[in-house]
Amino acid sequence: MRVVVYCLVSLFALLSCSVKEDVEVKNVIFLIADGSSLAHNTMLMLEHGGSAIEMMDNVALMTTHSANNRVTDSAAAGTAMATGSKTINSRVGMLNDSVIYESFIERAIRDGKSTGLISTCNILHATPAAFYANVEHRRDMGAIQKQLLTSDIDVLIGGGAKYMSLLTADGNSYWDAFEKKGYKIAEDLAGVSDISDGRLLCMTAPSHLDKIDVRGDFLPNATTKALEVLSNNSSKNGAGFVLMVEGGLVDFAAHDHNSAWLLDELADFDKTVAIAMDFADKNPGTLVVVTSDHETGGMTIVSGDSDFTKADSGVEYKYSTGGHSGVMVPIYLYGCGAERINGVMDNTELSHKISEILGQK
Repeated sequence: MRVVVYCLVSLFALLSCSVKEDVEVKNVIFLIADGSSLAHNTMLMLEHGGSAIEMMDNVALMTTHSANNRVTDSAAAGTAMATGSKTINSRVGMLNDSVIYESFIERAIRDGKSTGLISTCNILHATPAAFYANVEHRRDMGAIQKQLLTSDIDVLIGGGAKYMSLLTADGNSYWDAFEKKGYKIAEDLAGVSDISDGRLLCMTAPSHLDKIDVRGDFLPNATTKALEVLSNNSSKNGAGFVLMVEGGLVDFAAHDHNSAWLLDELADFDKTVAIAMDFADKNPGTLVVVTSDHETGGMTIVSGDSDFTKADSGVEYKYSTGGHSGVMVPIYLYGCGAERINGVMDNTELSHKISEILGQK
């Protein structure tokens, strides 16, 4: 029944947004399952009997190489997706100290939109940092922390609390500095239950979050809260919003070749995708983009038995590397404007497409 409902709603949303080619996309929800690709998504479908991404309106493919390496890291890939420009591995938001890149979230802020960033990782980590920071090396946490403070992103939810105790130039902690800028501060999601608009900073772990058996439904719940706050903000300013959500621990599980953990992370991310799709159904003018920065683990899905005459030989999940691979990753699209991103493209091109759809200069 859910499949039928999703298909009907998806068809209605696509048709309603395709009546005019110039239909305005006011909101973009950009979701990244860090380290995932087709094999990982297939794993989820096989083990769970389906997924939200199967109900998407459109699909494209994306290359991921960096400026200096055919196999990218998250810093360079995140930079390409966020800014539309290539850089070398380990660099964030810049080519060098004289060439600084601006992300589509930063452009959205300039255009008056409300913005948000969520991750199951430390939000100073390479992928989320690419949307607001410009540093020579992804491990320069001090510089990234300073730039997070000045980013003016409205909703920040994830890990990284240990860096908030560092002192700013005026001798106060970053907790104090964010509060002074008008952020409502919380150290867990329970502390944000009564917050429905404005600015919000919630860091729930010293660095990266724990596995799902400890953190529970953090990512789906954080996304629900962010959508509430951002949509209320955009109702007041009339400009819409841009939200980036990262399932960062998908990458960690794939690095570890831990299929059980990986499946948990993929299912958690898929729940979050479904929440974004539901929001798009209820809020015309919303585009959902689901992708990855790169593939991790070189995962393949093979038959559990070479005898293909058996009714079911089962499957095995095998890994060819403890690092990343250079294969293309999928882009799944849903809601208003989903038909406007097609084909095989580079990760920089995806960024340009999103900026174009948002009417950014």
